[in-house]
Amino acid sequence: MNDSQVQSIDPTDETWSIAADAPLQAVLDRPDTPPLLRQALTGVLAWQTRNETPVQRALTAPRITPQWVAALLALGATVTVEAEAGPTRVPLDAFLHRRTAGEVSALHIPKAQVAWGEAHVARTPTDEPIVAAFAVVELDGAVVRQARVALIGAWPEPARLAQAPTCLAGSPLDDEHIRAVAEAVEKEVAPRGDFRGSAEYRRAMAGVLTRRALEAALRQRAGCRM
Repeated sequence: MNDSQVQSIDPTDETWSIAADAPLQAVLDRPDTPPLLRQALTGVLAWQTRNETPVQRALTAPRITPQWVAALLALGATVTVEAEAGPTRVPLDAFLHRRTAGEVSALHIPKAQVAWGEAHVARTPTDEPIVAAFAVVELDGAVVRQARVALIGAWPEPARLAQAPTCLAGSPLDDEHIRAVAEAVEKEVAPRGDFRGSAEYRRAMAGVLTRRALEAALRQRAGCRM
């Protein structure tokens, strides 16, 4: 992958940018790939899939790489969309929900200092997760500036942001607030059951895994970078 595919589009922008035609394997090969994205691109995702799947394909068909899409949502990624009126940058969440029409030409990930955590359940260590939670927290000292938790297996969509974690803003990241958010997420999700897990099981796991992911972020909050 050359510099035109992955680069900061503006030195003052503090954004890690990826051309839409870059394959996922090339993104993984970058030494400065954010750790959360690196984790989401490894594990059950095969080397061949990473080589054959460009960024644009992964975003327009998120069922191919739901964990990576969830990690991007948690990181607050945006995309440049080429529309009739010209290029515009929009939140990835808006693009995934088809609130913005057009073709993705680039993916952008903020370089903000964050703490993050991931938790999942699967039938075996090599299986795709039944449910997974990806949490990213921006802190101002001990106080949460912004928190995002994206889940897979908890809604009909392959990956989706939960709304409950936004309530952490302005509060400390502690056990009490984490438990409250996890309980709210469990009430918020609307999973569909299948042969791998009932709707009730997925709902319960959404709360448990949200708590575990936020607890992981809590453990690494001091001096952590994405």
